[in-house]
Amino acid sequence: METTFRRAERGDETLILEFIEGLAEYEHMADEVTATEALLEEWIFDKGKAEVLFVLADGKEAGFALFFHNFSTFLGKAGLYLEDLFVKPEFRGRGLGKALLKELGLIANERGCGRLEWSCLDWNQPSIDFYLAMGAEPMEDWTVYRMAGESLRELPRR
Repeated sequence: METTFRRAERGDETLILEFIEGLAEYEHMADEVTATEALLEEWIFDKGKAEVLFVLADGKEAGFALFFHNFSTFLGKAGLYLEDLFVKPEFRGRGLGKALLKELGLIANERGCGRLEWSCLDWNQPSIDFYLAMGAEPMEDWTVYRMAGESLRELPRR
């Protein structure tokens, strides 16, 4: 099996959305996806707020990673935040997730980033085991907080 990578380009919105929906199904969160092809085109390609990398197995898109830059004030430099990494079920066990993560490491190093970070659901032991095997360390003493939807809309009025 030949493994290659390609960056998403305008016109890939349908494919990106398929990967997002596949991940959401895997995470038992399919009913939470409100992304559309138009939103992905606007935010990824028009506004440049995220990037997508596909891993291809024998020329077919088998997995994806969606990521963007964040910033560490302590390091004084940017990092990469991996929002989503997903390999289609029929391609799992072939090292494609590992290949994607390694390619993101190359991108982070080429860009001089200080960190590569992501979140993982507590119940997702296969992914946790994978990340630990790759050398990732779980953050201790940190809890992720989020405001979205109504709470975010109401924030300016609080």
